[in-house]
Amino acid sequence: MTDVLGGTGTEANGTAEEAERLRREIRDLRAQVRTRPLIAQAQGLLTERYRLRGAETAFALMQQASQRFNIKLRTVAEAVIAVPRPDTDQSLWFPGRTRRGAPPLDTLGMDGADRAHHSEVLSAVLTQALAITSATMGNVQLADRAGRVLRIEKHTGLSDEFVDFFAVVGDRGTSCAQAAADVAQTTVRDVATYPVFTPQAREAILKAGSRACHSIPLATSDGTCVGMVSAHLDHPIQDLHPAQLAALEQTGRQAGAWLSWHERTIVLDALEYLHATARDPAATPPARRR
Repeated sequence: MTDVLGGTGTEANGTAEEAERLRREIRDLRAQVRTRPLIAQAQGLLTERYRLRGAETAFALMQQASQRFNIKLRTVAEAVIAVPRPDTDQSLWFPGRTRRGAPPLDTLGMDGADRAHHSEVLSAVLTQALAITSATMGNVQLADRAGRVLRIEKHTGLSDEFVDFFAVVGDRGTSCAQAAADVAQTTVRDVATYPVFTPQAREAILKAGSRACHSIPLATSDGTCVGMVSAHLDHPIQDLHPAQLAALEQTGRQAGAWLSWHERTIVLDALEYLHATARDPAATPPARRR
């Protein structure tokens, strides 16, 4: 009987591991489907702009810039599409650009803001928001350049189904979309009764074990929302204390200023490098297999 039970337990574990592997593959495939059109569009632009050997060479060029400046390939592709095209006869994409030092991240307990990594900053923002709100679940989203959608970049404590459902959020139907539109903190005391959610969004949140949430815009000094951090709690709540709101406001403003600096500095550095490399046939990377 022991052998039979042991075998059954092993088979059950194997089945659970296989199911989890398949879920990961499905999530990865869905992420690729969301990103592929963006990258393909950037490949086409670069191929035409610099008369490259083909789309694979353009991909290798973006991949090299991504790795060199430690930013996501999707970020490079999005910038290639959104930023006004350079004069290909000029050696610089951004002639006369002034580089400024990074704004501080002391609210997040981080030194050396100029050297901070994008992912580390987002992790610190999420940790700070959860600590202030006493929450154990949460996520950080970033706005696309047009400001029309929010994409999850960091999360903790939330189910895979939640992350997949809210991977990309539009401009309505969720509390984070409302917070982004108002550029103001938004408290959902009870997810079950808060009116802004679509039925599908409400169901996905409740299924993940969240009964209340609080969203904090990551905003620049001119009031532009560049991201969002949301804390989720497993029970209905009342309004946060003014001291909590003030601390979260400071966190959102400091993180927003740094993210804006990163976009105007590190991402543009990557584009400048891409431009210089693409103009030099000897430096252009060979196409790579994917």
